[in-house]
Amino acid sequence: MLESDAKRKIIPILPAGLDEEMVSLYESQQKVYPRSVSGLFTRWRWGFVFLTQLVFYGLPWLEWGQRQAVLFDLGARRFYIFGLVLYPQDLIYLTALLVISALSLFLFTAVAGRLWCGFSCPQTVYTEMFLWIERKIEGDRTARMRLDGAPLSAKKLFKKWLKHVVWIAVAMWTGFTFVGYFTPIQELGLSFMQWSMGPWETFWVFFYGFATYGNAGFMREQVCKYMCPYARFQSAMFDKDTLIVTYDEVRGEARGARSKKDDPKQLGLGDCVDCTLCVQVCPTGIDIREGLQYECISCGACVDICDTVMDKMNYPRGLVRFSTQNGMRNQWTQSQMLRRVFRPRVLVYTGILLALCVALLASLYWRTPLKVDVVRDRATLSRIVAGGQLENVYRLQVMNATEQAQSYRISASGLSGLVVATEAQFTVEPAQSRWVSVRLHIPYGSAAPGSHPIHFDIDVVGTDVHVSEKSAFLVPR
Repeated sequence: MLESDAKRKIIPILPAGLDEEMVSLYESQQKVYPRSVSGLFTRWRWGFVFLTQLVFYGLPWLEWGQRQAVLFDLGARRFYIFGLVLYPQDLIYLTALLVISALSLFLFTAVAGRLWCGFSCPQTVYTEMFLWIERKIEGDRTARMRLDGAPLSAKKLFKKWLKHVVWIAVAMWTGFTFVGYFTPIQELGLSFMQWSMGPWETFWVFFYGFATYGNAGFMREQVCKYMCPYARFQSAMFDKDTLIVTYDEVRGEARGARSKKDDPKQLGLGDCVDCTLCVQVCPTGIDIREGLQYECISCGACVDICDTVMDKMNYPRGLVRFSTQNGMRNQWTQSQMLRRVFRPRVLVYTGILLALCVALLASLYWRTPLKVDVVRDRATLSRIVAGGQLENVYRLQVMNATEQAQSYRISASGLSGLVVATEAQFTVEPAQSRWVSVRLHIPYGSAAPGSHPIHFDIDVVGTDVHVSEKSAFLVPR
């Protein structure tokens, strides 16, 4: 009985009229071939491409004194940002920077939707660069589609090979530049030319290069649709007064082709000529006329192409435009919509963001360029030494967060008769740290047994910079 049931063939029940071979659980991914476009938002987008890449590729090559201007030296545990020298103890600044970045994203999204995605996101920027290379080698949308559909030939093989060679070159240079923020880029370049890079540098150059090559060359809109979490939680930051790319359905419907000389009202048509160019230029392959969709990255390509078509048809611009849901429903003017920008939600985000930025800048401005860590020497317990003195031994790590050598003086307070028995003054080289052994003495019997709080006071000789650190002096029973 059981054996016959196991051998029984399970036949799925399909709706009438459907063949079994036509049913598929998964839809094959259709490649998106974005068409080139020109216009205001395209110029802005390319402006951000040049700006972001000028900063990214150029910043590691800037010199500040005798060192790289921006360098995150993980081995030495020092971060150089122009005139700032930061240590792991300055992690609070990184935390503040991340909080400011998150709040900036919330504020920007509440005001203008996903403009970050469409203009400044690294995925968008590198996809735009790789698409430009692809267009220069293979041609625009129609030529690329025809090339991909053509049988393999020497011409097709050469174009594909050349495109990938240029892609890989850009990706590897990107990976090299990324590692140049953590290893001095001039030394990295020399070791790269001599094939003598360290293992972690080699890994990250190729890993980051491979990620750039894969994401910008192949995955493209798939990263925005399925991998980026921002597209998923953006709806929580949108409201009806957020600027988004919108299609004026009242003006555009009903769609239909017509001659430039025809009167659309006599034909019962709206201003949309149903050319589908807004779909062809979209980098994520969506139809903006279907309403707000999470795949839309607000790049404005459909706005530029639609305005071009409206100009050719002698229709007013703005059939597809940046607007708000309230603005579209109430047919508000641009000034009426902009007045809604300063709503309570935006003002709260702005106030918190400004307060955090001011606090961060003030903290950096008044930051003490000296870090001190106090560690008790656990190998040496409290002991009685010559002269009837009770001694405790400590180790102090003094970190010079300036670009000049500094002399420091150590003193201690907190107990009667407490003195520093070692040399109290020493020097630390620029942007370096030094461990100093310090012995403290008190007269034996001058303090009760137990742990007594004390303070180490470290002064920078010749300045008013002062740091005080807590510790404890142990008196044995």
